[in-house]
This record gives sequence, structure tokens and C-alpha cells, in this order.
Amino acid sequence: MEYPKGYVYELMDKGGPTDCREPYFKEAVDEMLRARTLCAKANAVLPDDPSYVKYLEKLFGCDLSQNRILTPFICDFGNRVKFGKGVFINHSAILSASGGIEFEDGVSLAPSVRIATINHDFNERHSKYTYGKVVVKKNAWIGMGATICPGVTIGEYAVVGAGAVVTKDIPDYAVAVGSPAKVIKYIDPNEQRE
Repeated sequence: MEYPKGYVYELMDKGGPTDCREPYFKEAVDEMLRARTLCAKANAVLPDDPSYVKYLEKLFGCDLSQNRILTPFICDFGNRVKFGKGVFINHSAILSASGGIEFEDGVSLAPSVRIATINHDFNERHSKYTYGKVVVKKNAWIGMGATICPGVTIGEYAVVGAGAVVTKDIPDYAVAVGSPAKVIKYIDPNEQRE
């Protein structure tokens, strides 16, 4: 069967499933190789040499002059990540982005944050995958070593504590900690500054 260009991404946007044995999946494999190669090139540049950013701009297909990403950095689908302005991603982040990731303005990620947007089918785990887009809204802050699971939205100004495993949406202005992450309090929106 003949599949149109972008078909695999249409399936990902619908949540899947995709089957890596099907010919349409080659487009995803090609993007994974492109993304891993560009990340390896960026990570091979010394951190005090700003030229590493050119590889990340090629990875994401956008200007990153208003954002900052520290290496080492790993992302498997650069074409599935969108950035607002003023986004900061500290070192050792892992973005498993096939299902799509969107960072709104002012988002901050501490070191070693992991974001997953893909999952394996329980019964056909070696070949079929499902997806859920992750959205991190304006001025949210994700703590060191946190894991964000597929399909989660982190609300505006929300704080995710270090080491948290986020399996459900976090509301605006909430502070969530633990595994699985639970909201423990809310931040006063009147005290927030840009």
C-alpha cells in the first residue's frame, strides 16, 4: 500500500497506534536518525563554544536566539517540538518527542528532566506504539529529574518538584510532587512576576 508523506505523523497526532513494521514508519526512523545525529554533533562541541546552537536550530528548524538549551541534550524527534520565547532547558534533558511537545513562553526545565510522548502497546510492545502530546504552559517550572508522561499538560506557573513522575495534568499555579505526582498546594497568582 502507498502512504502519503507525513502519514506516520497524522497517526501520532491521533494517538496512534503506529506499527514499526509498516512502510510508513520509515519516515519516523529517518527523523530519529537525523535528530540523534544532530544531538550528537551538538553534544560534541565544548559547552563554552556557542556554535553548538546551530545544530539545535537545525534539529528544531527554528531560531533559538530567545531560548537556551544546555548540552548534553537528547531529542529523538526535533520536528515534533515547538518553542515559545524565553524557554530554558538545563543540561541532560531527554525529550522523547514523537507524540509532540510544546513549550510555551518562559518555561524552565532543571537538569535531567525527561519528557515522554510515546508508549508501547501492552500486547504488541515490540512493534506498536501509542502517543500523547505533552504541553508545558507559560512560566511552568519542572524540577530536577522529573519525568513527564505522555498526554500530560503542565499548567501556567505550575511547579513540578524534583524527581516527580507526572502521569496526569497539573493545573495552573499548582505545586506537584511525588511519584505519582500529586498537587500539594497552589501558588498565589497575585505574587507572580514575569
